[in-house]
Amino acid sequence: MSDRGPGTAGDQTAMQGMTAERIAEAAADQMWQADRASRHIGMERLAVGPGFARLRMQVGPEMTNGHGICHGGYIFLLADSAFAYACNSRNQRAVAASAEVHFVAPAHEGDVLTADGKEQVLAGRSGVYDMTVRDQNDRIIALFRGKSVTIKGRFIDDDVSSST
Repeated sequence: MSDRGPGTAGDQTAMQGMTAERIAEAAADQMWQADRASRHIGMERLAVGPGFARLRMQVGPEMTNGHGICHGGYIFLLADSAFAYACNSRNQRAVAASAEVHFVAPAHEGDVLTADGKEQVLAGRSGVYDMTVRDQNDRIIALFRGKSVTIKGRFIDDDVSSST
């Protein structure tokens, strides 16, 4: 997890009454309620913290392509969802500006894939996040890098977080 030090927007909100971890969880809870895509394919949110997220999904038969392996789009979706939860974890809404994925090994039906997303840098309105997707045997399946940009809006109002 990233330690950006005091003085950042997320840290200032946390200093007003909520811990950075609680803010990340509250933001993730709000996102999860609206995140029909991730829920639809059976993703699970395992962990979220400031600049960090871990999500998991099992590769179902409907996720395989003509080669009998997991379609790369599903692997991208898992990594992109981890990216979304990591870059929105500081109570500032953010979206992807760009993303790239490197498929390292195939995943197969029945595999359980976990994506760990970690903030690398956050500067102004821009952030860079790296996701690693692994299977149940800890084999790296894909590496994903996402670049985020913040947009208007927060998940938790400052007055709510200061009274919590």
